[in-house]
Amino acid sequence: MAVDKDHKLSQDGEVIDGKVGHDRIQQAGSSQSIGEAIRYWYGIRAGRDFEKIEVEVSIHPDGHFILIPTSVVLRETARPKVLEKVSAPLSFHRDYQSKLWRQQIDLKRRESPSDVIWAASQIGRVVSDHQAPQAKNILESDLLRTVGALSRLGLDLGAYLGTGYDCLDSRFQFLSFPMYTCPVEVKTQSKGFNYQVTRYPKLPRAVVLCMTHNFVNPPEHIDFIDLPVLAEYLDR
Repeated sequence: MAVDKDHKLSQDGEVIDGKVGHDRIQQAGSSQSIGEAIRYWYGIRAGRDFEKIEVEVSIHPDGHFILIPTSVVLRETARPKVLEKVSAPLSFHRDYQSKLWRQQIDLKRRESPSDVIWAASQIGRVVSDHQAPQAKNILESDLLRTVGALSRLGLDLGAYLGTGYDCLDSRFQFLSFPMYTCPVEVKTQSKGFNYQVTRYPKLPRAVVLCMTHNFVNPPEHIDFIDLPVLAEYLDR
């Protein structure tokens, strides 16, 4: 929570008068401080406290703000550690393939080339079926035939649910980063996700797994995985 120089947070999380002397961000109801969260997600070793944290701040339309750390300085060190920003980190489609995805695929190619070859063939088979003349009769849930291939690449889809997001408890395990849990919605065409955008005013971060990415001007915190594009990239 952002607090100005004339206020502070009480032990109960209430904003009260206080003479701290500078504007700041306090932990509020989070289980982690900002420093602890940065240390966890960016793999910064424990042992030295932060002397300085540089962040970019964007204000969300719902009123909360989003912090993007760009560098940190640890105590007793002179040089800042730059923290790379990766836009749309979980997206992979015709217009944009995230650096995180590309590095993850490169890693898998080095560790187990046969897994990548198998994943490419499995995803490619599903793509081919959806491009056939009888594709109009294929159910949207058929995209889940790629679950094994995606798992080899670092994406474990959660159980397919009948309400809310299709695969709520999906997990991304990329490179040396901690496991990241994020809902995945399955759509034949990504523009169908507009239903969730209009229905849920406070839309959480999510990933749309689709056969055709044609969503125009999506929310910034929604990523898209276009299976034909992914299959084509894996098959190079």
